[in-house]
Amino acid sequence: MQRIRPIEILLTEVVIYLIIWVANDYMAAMLSLIFGGIFLLILLASLVMELVEKSKVPRLYFTFMWLSVLAPVIAAMLYFLINRGMEWM
Repeated sequence: MQRIRPIEILLTEVVIYLIIWVANDYMAAMLSLIFGGIFLLILLASLVMELVEKSKVPRLYFTFMWLSVLAPVIAAMLYFLINRGMEWM
């Protein structure tokens, strides 16, 4: 079985977020804030637990979580560069 590379995960997430941004930028802004915040809190909790007690969680998990935090930010920046702002603001 072939392993998915981190760049493929990031690009997939960015494309999904960009589709949402194009469809409805207000909903995309809210979802990006919510999902990005949730992934960030889960990542920080995981890192604290990893410092307290080492676990056998693969490194790919932490990479995936970092990419999941960065993907909505990258998608929002791309949307702002392409559209020069948001319609609802």
